[in-house]
Amino acid sequence: MGLFKKIFTSKEKENLDKGLEKSKESFFSKLGKAVAGKSKVDDEVLDKLEEVLVTSDVGVDTTLKIIDRIEERVSRDKYLGTEELNTILKEEIAGLLRENEADAESTSFESQKPYVIMVVGVNGVGKTTTIGKLAHKFKSQGLSVMMGAADTFRAAAIDQLQIWADRVDVPIIRQDMGSDPASVAFDTLTAAKAQGVDVVLIDTAGRLHNKVNLMNELSKVKRVMDKVIPGAPHEVMLILDGSTGQNAFEQARQFTKATEVSSLAVTKLDGTAKGGVVLGISDQFQIPVTYIGVGEGIEDLQVFDKHEFVDSFFNMS
Repeated sequence: MGLFKKIFTSKEKENLDKGLEKSKESFFSKLGKAVAGKSKVDDEVLDKLEEVLVTSDVGVDTTLKIIDRIEERVSRDKYLGTEELNTILKEEIAGLLRENEADAESTSFESQKPYVIMVVGVNGVGKTTTIGKLAHKFKSQGLSVMMGAADTFRAAAIDQLQIWADRVDVPIIRQDMGSDPASVAFDTLTAAKAQGVDVVLIDTAGRLHNKVNLMNELSKVKRVMDKVIPGAPHEVMLILDGSTGQNAFEQARQFTKATEVSSLAVTKLDGTAKGGVVLGISDQFQIPVTYIGVGEGIEDLQVFDKHEFVDSFFNMS
């Protein structure tokens, strides 16, 4: 997103380091055991490194890419000591993500008004909380925000979004539980357009038990939005719970089949040792990870900077 380019404060870096502590401790503990007694990066070390990466939730496909890159480097440089392994990993993963990065910054809010973000994800991943934190982040940048409670499947979802709307002091459009989600989206975009709102955040139902129903519902909501504001939604953001590890990959697969996901937010990284999932998801889905959650505070939803993330993840100090 154009509005939040490369402004990474020392406080955010500190929060990122802290949020990744459990993931780092787990990773370096496994890495230490993998290279114990070895001075040179050889086939045995690479086999163990592959296991470390997979069990750190980086994902099989991304792990194999990383191992291939390190194998090339070993054959090129002839001798690589295990004490260099951390630096090599950091460089090669950063390079991999740089090569595969999609353009997450091609759209700015100034080009569309209102800029409409439809938020999707299964129940329990932190979807409502993320919407609230996004609203706070946008408001702090001087933008006007409106929420639409289109997850009408659960009364709790509407009430939770209302709590966040009150907390961050933004208007919310809601109807009763069981209402047509597309109707809520219609009302929200109509109101936002009339009031000249900058950003609209539309919550949607988070159930995956029937993919056909989910696909049909999301498609209907999108069609209705497009009628009110041509081109809306301008972004479909999928929220994933980083603490679920490989399950987050599966959720990403299901939702990318159900709708055209254009950005990802990975939450709950501070309470888990599965932070490696961000690396795998960022690499495999060719969909930009735009935000990560590294704590419970309202400021702990960070714009994802892959370079800062890799630096924090592989920083042992």
